[in-house]
Amino acid sequence: MSLMTFDHINNGYAGDPAHSIGRADAYDDAQTLTLDQLTIRAGMYADHHPALAYAMGYMDRVIEMRLEQDAVAAAESELAQTWLARKQGRETSSLHTRNRPTRKDHTA
Repeated sequence: MSLMTFDHINNGYAGDPAHSIGRADAYDDAQTLTLDQLTIRAGMYADHHPALAYAMGYMDRVIEMRLEQDAVAAAESELAQTWLARKQGRETSSLHTRNRPTRKDHTA
């Protein structure tokens, strides 16, 4: 185990040491495997691993990585669209402005 991982999911296995070991192994495996490979491995652990808490810990970390990846992809997509709009000179166009959320002035 290279780094302590914290459990953000409240479940019945949170206090089990095997759960923490599963989370740590998923974190370590993420250094060399893709997220799809981790998902497959988590499924195999759920089917064949004798310690259910270990498999649940591994799956919990894989799910968190998937959620992190989705959040980063959305932020990068918004950043890319803003950059492209500036580059093309349509940052203040009506279509671009209409699709952008409005800011509220909180200086009252």
